[in-house]
Amino acid sequence: MYRAIAANKRNTIFIIALFLLLIGGLGLVANYMYNDSSYSILIGTVIGAIVYTVIQYFAAGRQAVAMSGARQIEKRDNPRLYRIVENLVITTGMPMPKIYLIDDPAPNAFAAGRDPKHAIVAATTGLLDIMDDSELEGVMAHELGHVKNYDIRVTTIVFGLVVAVGIIADILLRMTFFSRGGRNNNSNAIFLVLGLAAMIIAPIVAGVVQAAVSRQREYLADATGALTTRHPEALASALEKLGAHGRPMQRQNSTMAHMWIADPTRPGIIDRLFSTHPPIADRAKRLRQSGLGF
Repeated sequence: MYRAIAANKRNTIFIIALFLLLIGGLGLVANYMYNDSSYSILIGTVIGAIVYTVIQYFAAGRQAVAMSGARQIEKRDNPRLYRIVENLVITTGMPMPKIYLIDDPAPNAFAAGRDPKHAIVAATTGLLDIMDDSELEGVMAHELGHVKNYDIRVTTIVFGLVVAVGIIADILLRMTFFSRGGRNNNSNAIFLVLGLAAMIIAPIVAGVVQAAVSRQREYLADATGALTTRHPEALASALEKLGAHGRPMQRQNSTMAHMWIADPTRPGIIDRLFSTHPPIADRAKRLRQSGLGF
């Protein structure tokens, strides 16, 4: 597992570099459209994406709370959830995260923040309703696994870059439609095709990369959670309940879908190709074969 953590950290650097190259490629297309020999558009695009990502790095946790409609709780508000998280934190020696509850019948949970000192964990009322204590402990151990492995930092950065790619692609398309740029009219059709291709392909590539990162980190968080509780069967059972009782969240937002323990959108067949979550049956099978219990 520790080798997997180290590999994920190395892959993170590669993924961020890939996103920056993708953003830079969009900037080059815009630069060519306007015949900018100083490359100011390219430089501005890359710098703007980096600045946006830095802002997201510090604000993503609060944004996730706002998007999900979560409310912060103390022990008196929900002793069961609070004590389970508190016990897991004592076991792992991690800082106590802020705990949030989401009034939603769809069973789910997520973790967010930039590091363990600034982490939050959240669960829905639907999750608490269908899980027994050992299963709920497994789910929250999984979420704390994301915190421990610094997945929350990676997903925050990737989230910012994915959104940046979408924004830049949209701007590029608008530039293509509504501006003549610095070149002759005969080349406008070519630039229109380039703009359309950039708008369509870039977000798809970004989504595929985001999904690949999230899938591997879900497996790792499952293993980390099972190692913490020494009860992989409980988490496997919880995942199977999520698969059986899962439903779309009342407040859906695809940009934070990768943060949840189970896909909050229940996508169709085509969407599953870009799903941020591996199959639940596969995750449960891996847990039962892990040998992490007593």
